[in-house]
Amino acid sequence: MRALGPFARFQIFVFTLAVFGLGLAQGFTPRNPTCIAPADPGGGWDFTCRNIATLLSDIGAVRGRLRTQNMPGAGGGVAYAHVVGQQSGNDNLIVAASTATTTRIAQGQFSGFDEDDVRWVAALGADYGVIAVSPDSPYDDLTELMEALRAEPASLSIVGASAVGGWDHLKVLLVAQAAGLENLSALRYVSFSSGGQAIVELLGGRAEVFSGDVSEALPQIEAGNLKVLGILAEERADGLLAEVPTAAEQGYDVVGANWRGFYMPAGTSDEAYTFWVEAFRELEASEAYATVRQQSGLSPFWRGGEEMTAFVYDEVETIRELSEQINLTE
Repeated sequence: MRALGPFARFQIFVFTLAVFGLGLAQGFTPRNPTCIAPADPGGGWDFTCRNIATLLSDIGAVRGRLRTQNMPGAGGGVAYAHVVGQQSGNDNLIVAASTATTTRIAQGQFSGFDEDDVRWVAALGADYGVIAVSPDSPYDDLTELMEALRAEPASLSIVGASAVGGWDHLKVLLVAQAAGLENLSALRYVSFSSGGQAIVELLGGRAEVFSGDVSEALPQIEAGNLKVLGILAEERADGLLAEVPTAAEQGYDVVGANWRGFYMPAGTSDEAYTFWVEAFRELEASEAYATVRQQSGLSPFWRGGEEMTAFVYDEVETIRELSEQINLTE
């Protein structure tokens, strides 16, 4: 057989490199992937990891199964520190996150770590916020409520399930800020261990305003026990909330989405990052995920890749500025 000349051998070498490089760019496959749930088994982040792991495998986006690793502590801070400090470059690791994650980052609760210490992958699904009152309340919309708070900021008791400075508290502050209220720290917010307990306080006449999410409010709305003044969503909801205007419709450019999503370590390859973004994009568009999302009381909400990163950075900055106004940053 005739031997190949130098130029022919060089062409084969270049072609081999090109094919190999294309494989690296397009052929990343996770090996023994893990999803960290920054909470004990049974919590929201645990639920997110375990359900998403099963669905990614079921639709063929990921080969095999993702292992769920529970890492509770400091409201997600233990997991965040572990990922930043010990998992840099781990292409096979994703971590469950939500609005609680960005809130704690914004308020300096993650031991000096910031939003740019990880790579934000995607958000798929959200529980939108609602501001509600009792059925016999004199307030019929957000504007009437904001005017009452403008006149006497501490006159109304606002209840929710998050701690002071948490998401239920911040949702009211975001609307108040959009309404031009200046003394936000004067608003009286009382925290309870669950949305159900907060609603009991409202219905018992010991509070005037409830700040929560659609999923926890729906049973009481269906029972006729809550009058929703506004939903903090990009568009109106379906079903029982179809007649409730968004905050934006009432003049307040506020979206209060308690999103569910994922981040991964810094230092990971662009090929792996793209793989996970596209895997979640495929999942979000699937009928299987739509069913689970609806069963979980979540609404459609998608951010992925650069769009997700920009969204997180904007949210952290908004929450940071708001938290500074009420002296909640560390």
